[in-house]
Amino acid sequence: MRSFPALLFALLAAAANALAIVLQRRAARTVPLAPGLRLSLFAQLLRRKAWLGGMAAVMAAACLQALALSQGAMAVVQPVFVLELPFALLLGGLLLGRKVTRPAWRGAVCIAAGLGLALAAAAPSPGTGRPPADRWVIALVCCLAVIAALAATALRHPEGGLRALCFGTTAAVGYALTAALMKDATHTWQDGGITAFFLSWQTYGFALVGVLALFLLENAMQSGPLTASQPALTLGDALVSLALGITLYEERVRSGWWILPEALGAALVLYGAVTLSRVALARDLVVPDRPGEPARS
Repeated sequence: MRSFPALLFALLAAAANALAIVLQRRAARTVPLAPGLRLSLFAQLLRRKAWLGGMAAVMAAACLQALALSQGAMAVVQPVFVLELPFALLLGGLLLGRKVTRPAWRGAVCIAAGLGLALAAAAPSPGTGRPPADRWVIALVCCLAVIAALAATALRHPEGGLRALCFGTTAAVGYALTAALMKDATHTWQDGGITAFFLSWQTYGFALVGVLALFLLENAMQSGPLTASQPALTLGDALVSLALGITLYEERVRSGWWILPEALGAALVLYGAVTLSRVALARDLVVPDRPGEPARS
């Protein structure tokens, strides 16, 4: 089965990202909130060892993600990343010595079952290796316009659910676009070697968009409740990646009556994400301290 290596690398990448979530969010909880985009946020986080460890895990996850994307369709690889939060809760429970509660297990099972059902029903095809330039122009303009519009909407609202939802969605679009650029860059490496890889604009594109997506995610986590940002990030990344896979790489998913189990799978993933976002351990991992509260390391 050609998609098995892609699934394996994607699962390992999701686990590495989960470790990054545990480490980075604990560091982010020590940084006070601010009303606008935090350009100084990275400078403050660079002084936290936990955040640096999380960045190392992010780099490992990026390498594993690139391997996955080189082996399979975006519509297969990116949805697997919905498992990040369940993995993060399990790792957080182990590292913090906290018990994983029944709601957490229920949410994790729903996400895993929904992912399996949706992928089995969709049966995505690999598609083409290299999208033409005109498709890239359209994809970049659309994705960056959505990110700019949602970020502007977020900044017009105070801390709360709507602000977190908007920033969470911008991060989802950013991560999906990063994956699309990374997939093209990996094919450049396969076709032309390392020199062609470093001469490809997609290589620098996925690096820049990836940093932007991480920046937007940090702001989403600092902007409001996890119940607003996490479901948008979890389902948004998968759906935007599916759209980019179809429009850019000509990947195909089954339609007709298969849409019903695909929609049911997506609903299970959304329910699981909402359930997990309400779990105390999830909030402890990803929600920052309120202003005036003592910082915790």
